[in-house]
Amino acid sequence: MTLPISIEFFPPKTPEGVEKLRVVRQQLYALKPEFCSVTYGAGGSTQGGTMNTVREIIAEGCEGAPHFSCIGASRQSIREQLAMFKSDGIRRLVALRGDLPSGYGGFGEFRYASDLVAFIRAETGDHFHIEVAAYPEVHPQARTPDADLKAFLAKVRAGATSAITQYFFNADSYFRFVDDARKAGVELPIVPGVMPITNSSQLIRFSENCGAEIPRWIRLRLEGYGDDRASIQAFGLDVVTDLCERLRAGGVPGIHFYAMNMATATTEICRRLGLGK
Repeated sequence: MTLPISIEFFPPKTPEGVEKLRVVRQQLYALKPEFCSVTYGAGGSTQGGTMNTVREIIAEGCEGAPHFSCIGASRQSIREQLAMFKSDGIRRLVALRGDLPSGYGGFGEFRYASDLVAFIRAETGDHFHIEVAAYPEVHPQARTPDADLKAFLAKVRAGATSAITQYFFNADSYFRFVDDARKAGVELPIVPGVMPITNSSQLIRFSENCGAEIPRWIRLRLEGYGDDRASIQAFGLDVVTDLCERLRAGGVPGIHFYAMNMATATTEICRRLGLGK
């Protein structure tokens, strides 16, 4: 049985990056992703790049889903963006609170992602498939795991269609989170996010920022390889493929790859798993 996949990109900042990502996307389309999402920075700092990338993805025949942050926004600005999304043929959004940009004095008219989800539903009905974020290892700003679960439940009740998790390397954290959500009455799909390991220093930095835990044995192995990129990448492929195998055996509804605008690792993991054929 095949397993649906989706892929996340970030908007390139240079013309060279734009061209490189076009090549990468064509390589990854061979995996037949259900959709490709595109991130953007705090306060919409790169939203122009996000929308350009999403429009290209749609023009290339794949569904494109922009990350849509509400922090610091007004109802009118969100309303205008929703109209733009509709006119661009976008049917899927990744609805997030986002991070408050430096220099901002307040949250704006939306304090939580659940407020954004509820507003999208009130304004547009069922037009959009709304993805929301989930945190198996607890959002770094959450006071407690229970508070984090309640925040997730609020997004679900506001009208989310499905959820994508922050990446993790401990499958038990994902399965426990899903069990807790199901006990609380959540029925929507909760898709695990998976980060291929290609660069140890980058991975450690990202993980410290977003609260994703790198198990000690993985971190020590990565540190032990030093600057030996070939060994890091070979080890990373084994670790992440094993993680995906366990997730698939546990019955996940799909896998969302944080591809980091590269094709090789995601392609190889999917080849080993027999996905995207």
